[in-house]
Amino acid sequence: MVHPVSRAACFGRGHESRGERTKVGRSVLKYVRVRDYLRSLVTHELSAGDTIPSERLLCEQFGVSRMTVRQAVDALVVEGLLDREQGRGTFVAPTKVDLEVRLASFGEEMQRRGMEPSSVVLSAEVVAATPDIADALDILPGERVFSLHRVRLADGEPMAIEQSWLSSQLVPGLFDDGVPESIYGELRRRGIEPDWGEDTVSATEVDAGDAELLGVPAGRAVLRLARRTFAGETACVYSRSTYRADRYVLWVPLRAPKRPLTPRRTASEPTAEPATTEVLA
Repeated sequence: MVHPVSRAACFGRGHESRGERTKVGRSVLKYVRVRDYLRSLVTHELSAGDTIPSERLLCEQFGVSRMTVRQAVDALVVEGLLDREQGRGTFVAPTKVDLEVRLASFGEEMQRRGMEPSSVVLSAEVVAATPDIADALDILPGERVFSLHRVRLADGEPMAIEQSWLSSQLVPGLFDDGVPESIYGELRRRGIEPDWGEDTVSATEVDAGDAELLGVPAGRAVLRLARRTFAGETACVYSRSTYRADRYVLWVPLRAPKRPLTPRRTASEPTAEPATTEVLA
């Protein structure tokens, strides 16, 4: 025997689901309110190293649970706006430097931001070009190149690790008077004007060796940038840099693509037959 089922029974679960969704939606809105308040506080009122309001104060101010407050704080820690230190509390993270993809030296970029650049030279030597370095500089493997390995600092804080290679034939005696403060500046002094380049950017985790140089824990996220710098048609510098992701944010200006320079055909012009290519055996 088939018993009739009421409409309420058929749709009761649906009503419950909508109710559950409403509760979830309210919870998300509470978390977003706390998160956005903290983000505004961090970016407009507090300074790097300042502590944020306590969980108790935020719970009272917004009428939410500690779990909601922690969710909002966790989101800003992931974004890099806050630093959480076990046993000490949660603090405003140092301001990130925008890593604009432009042809400028590290020193020029830091000075443009009002920061004092400096370097720790790890090695400066003449070596034989490995196949990958030779390919990047358009020279033959085994040819002599200047190799420069440095930690780059801003206001005394490690920001990046940089390795650069230049052909010894292009810039003979590069290290004769010591390591130049600026590779680009030294090239310009010799009449070689870097005017364009190409970058390859990737994200990865830092290994133990580089982590020690950068002063961050091993496994922390970093940005890897490989750059070929050209003066006209000459590849003059090849570099590989590792940037602290907690101090940099990649900034890339975009422009709308230009319209192709194709002549417009008027209505009075006859339609051209498509071009064909004949292959002769």
